[in-house]
Amino acid sequence: MTASILVVDDEPDLEVLVLQRFRKQIREGSINFVFARDGLEALHSIERHPQVDLVIMDINMPRMDGLSLLARLQEREDKKSVIIVSAYSDMSNIRTAMNRGAFDFLTKPIDFADLEATIRKTLHHIAVLREARQRQAEAERAHASLSRYFSPELAKRLAADGDDDDMQVRWRDIAVIFTDITGFTSLVETAAPEVLAELLNEYVGGLTDVVFAHDGTVAKVIGDAIQVLFNAPGDQDDYAMRAIVCAQELDKWAEEFRIRWKRKGVEFGATRIGVHAGPALVGNFGGDRFFDFTAYGDTVNTAARLEAANKTFGTRICVSDAVASGAGDFRGRPVGDLVLRGRSEPLRAHEPLSAAAFSAPATARYVEAFSKLKTHCASAMPAFAALVGVHADDPLASYHLRRLLNGANGIRIEVR
Repeated sequence: MTASILVVDDEPDLEVLVLQRFRKQIREGSINFVFARDGLEALHSIERHPQVDLVIMDINMPRMDGLSLLARLQEREDKKSVIIVSAYSDMSNIRTAMNRGAFDFLTKPIDFADLEATIRKTLHHIAVLREARQRQAEAERAHASLSRYFSPELAKRLAADGDDDDMQVRWRDIAVIFTDITGFTSLVETAAPEVLAELLNEYVGGLTDVVFAHDGTVAKVIGDAIQVLFNAPGDQDDYAMRAIVCAQELDKWAEEFRIRWKRKGVEFGATRIGVHAGPALVGNFGGDRFFDFTAYGDTVNTAARLEAANKTFGTRICVSDAVASGAGDFRGRPVGDLVLRGRSEPLRAHEPLSAAAFSAPATARYVEAFSKLKTHCASAMPAFAALVGVHADDPLASYHLRRLLNGANGIRIEVR
């Protein structure tokens, strides 16, 4: 690559001396020189030759001196590296030149061996800076592109140079969110393609924005379903709480979305959400040719089963005791002990609540009724009946009352 150097000096013999000294480099094509007689001519020359890498200039010149030119060059977006070569070598001029961005300062009369060594050093510095800027620009472009598809944390790690250790498959404690839409298959069969495309794009985009706002990682988008990971790929000490808060925000956004589209005449189903925490195999499962950062294991399967369990209870969010306990100050109410297919041990499930709902008297009455159900107390049925009588829109209380009326005993619930 040819380095382009602008020499700015009003001495008439300097151009001949420079061309004579560097004739070999010029002949080889490693250096190309451009000449100007003063600061103003130098600025015009840079406009004509924007590829100039290095400016070598005197201080004492007509029309515009070297220090003024140096200040003007530093105002440009494409700042040029500058070597001052001047007979004015007092400390005041040296300090002014260096403070205005000069890379080096040489004195006259010119020692051409010293000048040649300084040029080599400066051009090496320029090459290092150029390479660093290029890497940064490439990383920024890669990050911008990846951020369209991956969570910001994952995009940052993918765009960064160096070790991709966080992408390797390993066991890791995580929290998982699964979402799904009620009656989506029927909607696909009845909605016009353009309406469905607009609907899904807005829906998936909105949910993804909520996930990213809580620093979650969207691992999969499969039609109307989304799988979200917390504490992966990076560490998040509060991942359980993040997952629960994110689930509640997803629910809020999805309900507003559903109501908004209902006003347009489109019956969009409720979004069901399941949340669980535990160990899982996490990493890139796509091999060398395909990137698929996701998680596998019982923790992931359980989160999916909790999402499906909402159909049974009439709820929209169902979280496991593992994630509720890990969240610390969890606000919610118990659902029951779920006996999942293929598992012998029951799983305690909860419904997270907003601060207002958690503090409401109805929640305290529900918890009291649930405690009676847990201990097989005969007064559980009238307790739930009273709740349903006052709060007919409480699907969970209605569900437990139906179970009691059908002869159920206790809080164990089989979920297929």
